[in-house]
Amino acid sequence: MSSLNRLLYFNCVVETGSISQASRIFDVQPSSISRQLAVLEQELGVRLLNKTTRNTGLTEAGRKYYEFSQRIVSEFDEAKRAVNDLQEKPKGNLKISMTVGFGESVVLPLIPKFMLLYPDIDIRLELTERVVDLVEENIDVAIRSGRLSDSAIIAKRLTFNNFLLCASPQYLANNGTPQCPKDLAEHQCIRYSYARWKDWFLMAETRTKLIINNAISVNSVNGQKQLVLNNTGLTLMPLWAIKNELADGSLVHVMQEYTFSPYEELSATYAIYLKRDMISPKTRVFLDFLVENIVNIDV
Repeated sequence: MSSLNRLLYFNCVVETGSISQASRIFDVQPSSISRQLAVLEQELGVRLLNKTTRNTGLTEAGRKYYEFSQRIVSEFDEAKRAVNDLQEKPKGNLKISMTVGFGESVVLPLIPKFMLLYPDIDIRLELTERVVDLVEENIDVAIRSGRLSDSAIIAKRLTFNNFLLCASPQYLANNGTPQCPKDLAEHQCIRYSYARWKDWFLMAETRTKLIINNAISVNSVNGQKQLVLNNTGLTLMPLWAIKNELADGSLVHVMQEYTFSPYEELSATYAIYLKRDMISPKTRVFLDFLVENIVNIDV
């Protein structure tokens, strides 16, 4: 029997003035309540109740203890109401970690819409390339690319990382358009310096690492985009980062018949969260929002 139940029994006996009445309220035997009150008094080392054949009254120590036990039970009830309210309505702090490129290009433009839908959720955003620990850093949702091996994590795929080789029309006019992958060795290339994106592969039956002789490296997707838009060279970028630029003609998709990747495998971007029996409403609505607004973004 928990200490809290003893407090509940004690308060009820005080308020009804009767162990038998309290036993009817809790639907337990009077002897059970008497035993738990005796344990409570033994734990405190003081008598709390004066019992007679007709009623049960408080000792001086009992009156003082009752003042505190009322507050304790009231706080406990308030805590239950607060937790239940959180489970029923999306609210509270939502901490989201995401890669810089995908965050700036895809997620951040969606945040105002999400805030209008769920004004009671306080959003905390972190843009970083490091792999965060969801438990240690109290992250509700992380957005990452690549394969996920942690069995304690659940992943929702948001979009495939369809990498395209592209350049500005001016660069191609000045330097010519490469016709096959080996021609890249003669061109200026812009590589993303993140460890797993720095090499370029031709994705065919056999994965072939491409020879890049002239390359400039930059550590952000938006930096890559600014360099290619300003006629610096050819670059390999995911479609989600350059979809608008391809549509308005400021960038050109080069060698469309080939499939390229900075990995030795094709990859996707995922929203991940910890495997739990119950997912909080704030996390659930954010995941649903991402899926609704991002899935098939490259189509």
